[in-house]
Amino acid sequence: MLWKEIWERYAGRITGTAFGAVLGLIYLISGFWDMLFFALVVFIGYTLGKRKDAALPSLFQWEEWASKLSGRWRPFK
Repeated sequence: MLWKEIWERYAGRITGTAFGAVLGLIYLISGFWDMLFFALVVFIGYTLGKRKDAALPSLFQWEEWASKLSGRWRPFK
């Protein structure tokens, strides 16, 4: 079998195993909670990147939040 055929047939297993091995090394080096935080940060980055690739709107409407907060805190100036 050529490497291309192996990759086409077992791509999910190969990437899953590699991802597990990387997370395992992070666990051994830094600890369990640090590994979970790292996985969370990677997941957030993946989700934001996926939304950008799909040309979806951002999760937060920053202009709307800014106008609400500036209007709310204006009396204190």
